[in-house]
Amino acid sequence: MRFKRWFSKHMIKKYWFFIGIACVIGIAFTLPDVGRFVRTYKILNMGIFIAFFLTGLSLETSSFFEQLKNIKVLLAALISSLIFFPVVAYYLGQYVFKDWADFAIGTLIIGVAPVTIASGTVMTAIALGNVPLSLFICVLGNFFSILTIPIMVNLMLQMGHVSIELPALQMLLGLTLKVLVPIVIGQSLRPWLKSKIAPFSKAISIFNQSIVLMIILNAVSSSTHRILEAGPVLFLVFLFMIGLHIFILLFNKTTAGVIGLDLPSTAAFTIHTSQKTLTISYLVWAGYFAAEYPMALIPGIAYHLTQMIMDTFVAQLFRNRVEQAANI
Repeated sequence: MRFKRWFSKHMIKKYWFFIGIACVIGIAFTLPDVGRFVRTYKILNMGIFIAFFLTGLSLETSSFFEQLKNIKVLLAALISSLIFFPVVAYYLGQYVFKDWADFAIGTLIIGVAPVTIASGTVMTAIALGNVPLSLFICVLGNFFSILTIPIMVNLMLQMGHVSIELPALQMLLGLTLKVLVPIVIGQSLRPWLKSKIAPFSKAISIFNQSIVLMIILNAVSSSTHRILEAGPVLFLVFLFMIGLHIFILLFNKTTAGVIGLDLPSTAAFTIHTSQKTLTISYLVWAGYFAAEYPMALIPGIAYHLTQMIMDTFVAQLFRNRVEQAANI
């Protein structure tokens, strides 16, 4: 009996995020007004601002600047994540989801997003990879994405003959205010608050993941009827995202080999450059696509879940290789 209780607590503690996803999806379908309440009173917008502020407050960037001299890695990461990924995702998405415009647009929304801020670095650490390089990819990728997102979204839509023209300057300003400003404020205050926030690193991580749960709640509650109508197509969305993530992982691992990275750096480059953040995807979707394409965040949710599960195994594979190399 005691073992059962311990096992239950252990499982909940380890998999609380996935349990949370099941709970918020259940709430979205049974009580969609909860999602509408979150949206109406801008609760999620405030949460996202606080999340990026806490990210800036907790980001350790002292070793990051050592990586700035490695221009080829910077260019490879930016091209792979912010140009190659959205092009591949959108054109494949248009072909696979030609009868489902929401999902085709959704592949573009997740494609143009930058790399994750927290989980990519965590996965790199698990893989015994180059954590400063991971931070380098993270910070530069998120900074440049503010500039590339408006350009890539408009360019891809025009090339895909979709009759949407988004206000690029408005998008640029909006993303700067919602993403860059709170991170910069957090980084500015870090020298004075670094020691005080250190004991709360786990709580900050939980808060950031809770914001993701709220994003899922918001996205699902706004399109419950359409999701039920889509039915089996949702299974195709998840299969598509699994295949896309495998392809991007292999592409980035090959790129790391071409530019001559060592094994720890290859682990960092492969894992972190292949990941995408759902938070910025949400900002793009909610600001410019939610009304016309209410299900367009579903591919982003599917990709987020895929990378969280799959990259745990990828990180362990890299860890085994790094440990074997160290013993030789």
